[in-house]
Order: sequence, then C-alpha cells, then structure tokens
Amino acid sequence: MNMVRKTTCLFIMVLSFACVASATQKTDGERPLNIVFLIADDLGYGDIGPFGQTKIKTPTLDKLAGQGMKLTRHYSGNAVCAPSRCVLMTGLHPGHAQIRDNREMKPEGQFPLKPGTRNLARILHENGYATGGFGKWGLGAPDTDGRPVKQGFDRFFGYNCQAKAHNNYPTYLWDNDLKVEIKNPDFPAHQKMKAGADLNNPDNFKRYSGLNYGMDLITDESLKFIEQNRDRPFFLYYPTIVPHLALQVPGDSLGEYQGKLQDSPYDGSRGYLPNYSPHATYAAMVTRMDTSIGRILDKIESLGLTHNTIVVFTSDNGPLYDRLGGTDTDFFQSARDLRGRKGSLYEGGVRVPTIVKLPKKVPQNTTSAHMTGFEDWLPTLLTLAGLKMEIPSGIDGIDFSNILLGQSQLPRPFLYREFPGYGGQQAVWSGKWKAVRQNLIRRERSNPNAVKRIQVTANTMKTELYDLEKDPSESENVADRNPEMMSKLEKIMKSEHQYNPVFPFPVLDNH
Repeated sequence: MNMVRKTTCLFIMVLSFACVASATQKTDGERPLNIVFLIADDLGYGDIGPFGQTKIKTPTLDKLAGQGMKLTRHYSGNAVCAPSRCVLMTGLHPGHAQIRDNREMKPEGQFPLKPGTRNLARILHENGYATGGFGKWGLGAPDTDGRPVKQGFDRFFGYNCQAKAHNNYPTYLWDNDLKVEIKNPDFPAHQKMKAGADLNNPDNFKRYSGLNYGMDLITDESLKFIEQNRDRPFFLYYPTIVPHLALQVPGDSLGEYQGKLQDSPYDGSRGYLPNYSPHATYAAMVTRMDTSIGRILDKIESLGLTHNTIVVFTSDNGPLYDRLGGTDTDFFQSARDLRGRKGSLYEGGVRVPTIVKLPKKVPQNTTSAHMTGFEDWLPTLLTLAGLKMEIPSGIDGIDFSNILLGQSQLPRPFLYREFPGYGGQQAVWSGKWKAVRQNLIRRERSNPNAVKRIQVTANTMKTELYDLEKDPSESENVADRNPEMMSKLEKIMKSEHQYNPVFPFPVLDNH
C-alpha cells in the first residue's frame, strides 16, 4: 500500500509538472512569450503622435504604432492612479475591486492589496516567468503585504508611494525591500516661488532640479532586468512616473523645446513646483519618456527577443485638468475633443492611448475600435502566453486576444466603472451608448471651517446618456429620448456594484 501511495504521489508530481510545462510550452518552436507592459502616468488620449499630437515628438511610439495595432476605445481601470492599477493587476472592474480610490498611508505608500491576491504578476511568476516592476507602484506601502515583492514580483525598483513620485529627482528609491539613497538635493515637490523672486530669471528655478532623474535610473534597472533574464520568459512591468507632475526634466531634453513653444513662467500657485517654461517642460517629459521606451525596445532587439515579445503601451488615466501644477492640456489638446480630464469618468478621464505590438501575430499598422478595458489584460495576456488555464474564475476581464490577432470577436456586452472620488461617479458603456452619473457624494460648505455631506439617494441620482457614435465629446444628453436604453444601463449600474467597507459609496451601497 505504501508503494502504491508513493507511486501515486510521484505520478501526481510528474503530472503537475507536465501541466505547468505544457502551459508555458514553446509555440512555433519558440520559448514562452515575453511580456512588456508600459504605462505612462496621466498621459492624455491625444498626447502622443499616433493619436494626433502635433507639438510633442514621440518617434518611438510612432514607430511602435506602425509596427502594431492602435486601440482607439481602450479604457483605463479608473480615473486616478491606484484604483486603475488595481483593475489592471487583478482583472476586476472598480465595482468589485479591492482598491477603489487613492488612499495614502503614513509615512509613505497607499492602501495595500490583500495578501495572496491573484494578480497578473503572481500568476506569471508561478508559471516560470521572471517578474520585474520598474517605476511607480501605489498598491501597498513598504511595510505591508501589498508591496511588490509580496504580490508576485521577483524584482522591483522605483517609487513605492505615489506621493513620493511627485518629485522626479528623488532622494531615495526602493530596490525590493531596500531603500537606496539617490544623490539629489532634498526639497519638497509642493511649493511656491519665493515672494518677490523674478519669474523672468531662469536662475530662480534651478533649485527645483537635481542630479539624477528618477525615470532614467528606473529605466537603467529595467534594462539590467531584461539582460539578466534574456534566457527565460519575463514580464517587465514599467509604470513610468511621467508626465505626472511636478514639471521637471533634465536640460538635455528641455533644449529641444525651450523657446520653440509659446510659454510663460509658472509660479507654483496651483500646486507642485514652479517652472520657468512649463509648455516646453511638459513636451520634453513626454519625449524623454518616448526615448526611455526606445531604450527598452532597443535592448530587446539587441538580444534577439523582439519576435517573441508582446509590447503594450498605455496610460493609467487621462491628462491633468485646468493648468494644475503648470500643465496646459488645452494647449497640447491632450484629450483631443473628449470631455473631462483625470478624475472624471467622462471620456477624457478614462479613454487612453493604447498600442500593442507582437511581430507576425498582431497585424502591423492597424487600428481597432473594439471596446476594451484594463481588466481585460489579465486574461488576454495569459491566453497569449499559453496560460489560458491559469485565468482566475470570477474576474470581470474578457480575453480579447482574437482582436489583437486580427480575428473577429463579439463586442463586449458592457464596460463598468465607478469612482467614489472627485464627487462620486458611475459609468457604464454598451455598444455606442454610455450612461454617466456625477455628484453622487455631494458636499456643501456650510461655514468656512466645516463641510457638510448632502445625502444623495436613489431617487435624486441623475443619469446622463450619450450616443458616443454621434457624440464622442458627450455634449448632448439624450436620456429623455431613450428610456429603454436608460433602463438597461441603470440596471447594470445597480448590479455591478458590490459593497467595499474600506471604500464606502453610500448611495450605491444602499441602492
């Protein structure tokens, strides 16, 4: 009997190993697919050349779009950083997600993912992938189980905390659990120009710079990761910190735009750091990001890995709003003609520029208007990596690998978003239709020192309806003319929200 048990156990072990090997087996004589996922921070739908930008140069992304597919109806996980990235990693939409808003922890970091969360990095790690994250995390403070090395990453280098990433010249970065000091002057990323200082003197702005640019250091480490794992499948997650504020860029990049764009100094009165030439700096930050991505793609090319590497480029949400921190999204037409900016569930806040490249599989120089969202990447990438059987049950993401491979696929039945921040919002897309709710968590300042919450009820919620096919800028609310569609989408809004005690949403929790 003991011999039978031993034989059975050995058989099970061999079978388990065979299943893992089969899941990651080589396709067409090649090793499993490498995955490179590049996320810009607060980059607008129209901020890069392939999506209509004319003032900012993005040659790497221009080339990438020519070699792959543009997704013109792709939506970030949410309207701000942390909840958007949570959707990406877990495949759960915001109505089911663990993290639904930015929530800072002291002394640094954001509210953490739960221990053992089934996420993209963990699943790839368990199936033989080297997993590396390089950039901004935002899903768990350094002393929590939400930090990258507890969420499936072999290696992390960058900013753990979103707030710390407001300064592009950090005094330290995290290398896994080690805090690495960086040679830069220590200054806060939120301050105004000194009273009486001459804004027309560029020397008065030099104190808001440093020696070592964070994105450059992070890119250097990502290149080492690729080199070190050239002989095994790897997942490179590169959530860069630009063009998020503060406006800062090294002089060698700034020179390309200085004096060539209409510009005037920013004094820091609308948050973040003063800047002598904010238009030029913003453009230079985007171009430097483009150059950094070029370095990553060149490294992959030099190692002969291009043919077996899928590259995804996107943004975590829409561009900043109303000249915050010296930005000027109207000048650059960062959101094109889309309504809303970062923090909004209107199109400009969540429709993001997205490009996918996989040689000989994703058709070159193509465009898809198939509606997709951040939750869809987990099942899609696992399918393309030969790990379809590893897709967790119960997720909201839908595998759209057929679209990427140039094949047909049924439209997504609906896409759902909710966001308790920025006044409380809810949205659902279905085909050409989109329903939006705003001001679901209303506050009224009853006196200069107090804010009173006004209870919104199911009876007082206002739902807007837009036909995005005719009206992509969401300028005409057609709710009154389409009662049947309104009823359908409002039922989805009700059914897709689940109570989360950490991020309460009173009117939806009680609806």
